[in-house]
Amino acid sequence: MCADTTDHTPDYKDTLNLPQTDFPMRAGLPKREPEWLARWEEIGIYDRLRERAEGRAPFTLHDGPPYANGHLHIGHALNKILKDMVVRSQQMMGRDARYIPGWDCHGLPIEWKIEEQYRAKGMDKDKVDVVDFRQECRKFAEGWIDVQRGEFKRLGITGKWDKPYLTMDFRAERIIAEEFQKFLMSGVLYQGSKPVMWSPIEKTALAEAEVEYHDKESFTVWVKFEVVSDGDLKGAHVVIWTTTPWTIPSNKAVVYGEDISYGLYEVTGTPGECWANVGDRFILADKLAGDVMTRARLEDGMYTRLRDVSANELAGLSLQHPLAGAEGANGEWDDLRDFRAADFVTDEEGTGFVHCAPSHGMEEYELYRGLGSVVVGGLTLSALLTLLIVPPLMSLFMSTIEGRRHSVGGAQPEAAE
Repeated sequence: MCADTTDHTPDYKDTLNLPQTDFPMRAGLPKREPEWLARWEEIGIYDRLRERAEGRAPFTLHDGPPYANGHLHIGHALNKILKDMVVRSQQMMGRDARYIPGWDCHGLPIEWKIEEQYRAKGMDKDKVDVVDFRQECRKFAEGWIDVQRGEFKRLGITGKWDKPYLTMDFRAERIIAEEFQKFLMSGVLYQGSKPVMWSPIEKTALAEAEVEYHDKESFTVWVKFEVVSDGDLKGAHVVIWTTTPWTIPSNKAVVYGEDISYGLYEVTGTPGECWANVGDRFILADKLAGDVMTRARLEDGMYTRLRDVSANELAGLSLQHPLAGAEGANGEWDDLRDFRAADFVTDEEGTGFVHCAPSHGMEEYELYRGLGSVVVGGLTLSALLTLLIVPPLMSLFMSTIEGRRHSVGGAQPEAAE
């Protein structure tokens, strides 16, 4: 016979020994979190923590301020939550842990937002009074400070939200000026310069973090600098290569590596079409000479190594800029170029020589500053546009309409990544 059956199904949860709590079955965080935050604000949790921590060793985190120019993103959340964890852990470890939030209210990100509004209205920024423009930037920043403050609070970040520091506060600006005066009066302040990213549209300097680079196929330009010093090297050429041909007008020197082996090479034969002529002599790093000759379309056996060229010999040479004597340049490039050693030169690629434009590169700038030389700044946009129409410069860098690349003034361009 079958066992007796029953219609009653037991409730198995009654058979489990579980703790009895008031916690709801569902977390319901989207609803409950705002309630917790409201409760913390109602009881003044941050100030109460300060009262309880009175007399403890202080720990203060002054926030690295975000820009007041839009809603928060995941980067803000990561930044602030990690900082909040640091502050809370310091409080739990027995310190008086304070978090002072702040906002950066100056700079291009805020100005750019105002300019976007101008463009939407068909307005020209350059025709707006500068004081009015600044006041609009200030008003814009004030609005986003309130928005971002609410969003930070929603993330559960505790801090002195009612008294943040703002870079546009007149008191903050006064303190900055006072501290600056302290540096001045103590003698540790100096005036200098360095190459920086520049926006020709906004006419302002850019931080490196504000510049985004896109992949771009550029021209690698090989440029000859003629040796004009007396001796058997006179008339030979030092060859450099660069992927930034627009820096050639700012060239002040060519630099070499003291520990690199260099040689003097002469062209003894040429194919039907190449970038060199029989009898041309080039000073090149030995490790790279074969590659350079190949790129000049010379085959093995079409050139020969004449002799070594020591670092001491290089140090005594003077070079002529490839644009020397350019029509309409008013002698801009007629001065002889320096030839000196630099520790950043390698023989891993290129020619073993580096074209040096101190107003464009930090390493070159540091080299010249270390030598006590004055670095002349770069060009304004209008001056650059004027310069680019100089025929010799155009013929130096531009390709023919058919796509053939030609060599004028000693430069050979080729496509390169």
